[in-house]
Amino acid sequence: MAWSTSNRRSELPRDWARIRRRILRRDRGACTNTFSDGRQCEQPATDVDHIVPGNDHSDTNLRSLCGWCHRHKSSSEGGTAAGQRVVSSARPPTTHPALEG
Repeated sequence: MAWSTSNRRSELPRDWARIRRRILRRDRGACTNTFSDGRQCEQPATDVDHIVPGNDHSDTNLRSLCGWCHRHKSSSEGGTAAGQRVVSSARPPTTHPALEG
């Protein structure tokens, strides 16, 4: 996540460092991401991710991810959110005047 352009850090609880250490320890320092083909990522975890985006900081909503998997997931979520904000300016389909009847 690009912290320099985000307000997300200010939304984390004061004890985030403690929570982060606990989750990384729980997941044994390994990335917990499973790819679409069923393979498990084998990289060391460096980040703690919210499974469901938002402010639920419970252990069941947190998991350890490597930097690549976390950036990929966050980027995907950002793109999805941006797509939902786009207002369609498409015109309704028209019919040729000779075909109107």
